[in-house]
Amino acid sequence: MTIRYGLIGSGMMGQEHIRNLNLLDGCEVTAVADPDEAMRNLSVKTSGNKAKGFVDYKEMLSAGLCDALVIVSPNDTHHGIMMDVLDTNLPILCEKPICTTSVHSREVLAKAEGRVAPVWVAMEYRYMPPVQRLMTEIAKGTIGTPRMMAIREHRFPFLEKVGDWNRFNERTGGTLVEKCCHFWDLMRLTLQSDPVRVYASAAVDENHVDESYNGRQPDIIDNAFVTVDFENGARGMLDLCMFAEGSYWQEVISVTGAKARVDAKIPGPARFSIDGKERESEIEISDRASKLVTREVVEVDHAVLAAGDHHGSTFFQHQRFRDLVKSGQGLPEVSLHDGLWSVIVGEAAEESARTGQAIDIRGTA
Repeated sequence: MTIRYGLIGSGMMGQEHIRNLNLLDGCEVTAVADPDEAMRNLSVKTSGNKAKGFVDYKEMLSAGLCDALVIVSPNDTHHGIMMDVLDTNLPILCEKPICTTSVHSREVLAKAEGRVAPVWVAMEYRYMPPVQRLMTEIAKGTIGTPRMMAIREHRFPFLEKVGDWNRFNERTGGTLVEKCCHFWDLMRLTLQSDPVRVYASAAVDENHVDESYNGRQPDIIDNAFVTVDFENGARGMLDLCMFAEGSYWQEVISVTGAKARVDAKIPGPARFSIDGKERESEIEISDRASKLVTREVVEVDHAVLAAGDHHGSTFFQHQRFRDLVKSGQGLPEVSLHDGLWSVIVGEAAEESARTGQAIDIRGTA
């Protein structure tokens, strides 16, 4: 069985999805919808000229070329598109964030209620091999009960996108929604609890300050510290810097319990490294009782690493989504409810950064 995929949106992330689907058995991109002619034509080429291009996604849907949909359009279009495509009986993988606001996200959840075909939110950071390895150690009880989770992402600035849509909060939801929804999802998944309180300190200090779009200066946050309190008493912390592309590790994810700490250390994409080469990620376990530190390289197929900028996670996410679609049964591993929670936390962090107040979010999902 070959699953025919239709993509709605075909920008930078759309290209990554196509490259990864090209690597997977039983997957073929047969249709791409994008109003931008250059990106649409590039996507057809990236698909190996197997896909048909459409200007409008509604025309693509009516062509009957798709068994599953991948929504990779700009963030602020997700709500309208989702409200349309949920009327189909096609499985859907929607890029994060599910919507730019919690209000729109709730509307999508309500529309999807009772739907048989799965809807999967693309929180691909869950599927980075070092993150999977970290969660395996936690499940084994290596650290004991997780009490604290710290995520540091020091990376390159937001890249140029078609129409520069990612320069403004109104279109992205804000950096702490657009970029960081991955991290709120990881915290909630790892700590096995819902967030109750968010406090953020953030600013626009370095990136895009000299840019102007129709007389408007970009307003997206480029650095932040965010703390999140969870219902079970655990705490999460994010240290984000978007002007630190020289960092050896792009992400360091640390989870600590009474017995040990586990660190997942993840390099950035090869195209941003000093030598342009892929590097392996690492897992480090610091045992409290023995005072021993063990380190392990987490190997990932270099063809998979080369297919995207997210350390193989897009490939492994698609692998799991493909298996779900083929089986015709089961639930998506990342639900619309998970997607809603990640938007709620990001939205609260943006509000906290603006107001200087801690935001209580208990019972909001």
